[in-house]
Amino acid sequence: QVQLVESGGGLVQAGGSLRLSCERSGRTFSDYPLGWFRQAPGKGREFVASISRSGTYTLYADSVKGRFTISRDNSKNLMYLQMNSLKPEDTAVYYCAARRTVALSQVIRTIGEVDYWGQGTQVTVSS
Repeated sequence: QVQLVESGGGLVQAGGSLRLSCERSGRTFSDYPLGWFRQAPGKGREFVASISRSGTYTLYADSVKGRFTISRDNSKNLMYLQMNSLKPEDTAVYYCAARRTVALSQVIRTIGEVDYWGQGTQVTVSS
């Protein structure tokens, strides 16, 4: 099966930065568009960012535009989320996500499109 493992979460002060990583094992990494979702305490899971199979196309939630950058290195089976200018509102468990069998240019847009989830990594931003 497809296995996704997140890392890089932790505690950071407001205004600081973190880089999350998602590592995949199984099929060829480039076969899957990938994305990041997050779930804050007491709230539902929400979309953060996504990236196409080739890395050419990206999509960001309005709440993180200009602060977060999604990228991938298919040769290393890794996806990244660079998070800058972090705010307390960014505190959440962050989940790596993947979708199977879509066109090269497509990106993940909704929770319903996700076929595989990682187990999550905690990001806590203090004020």
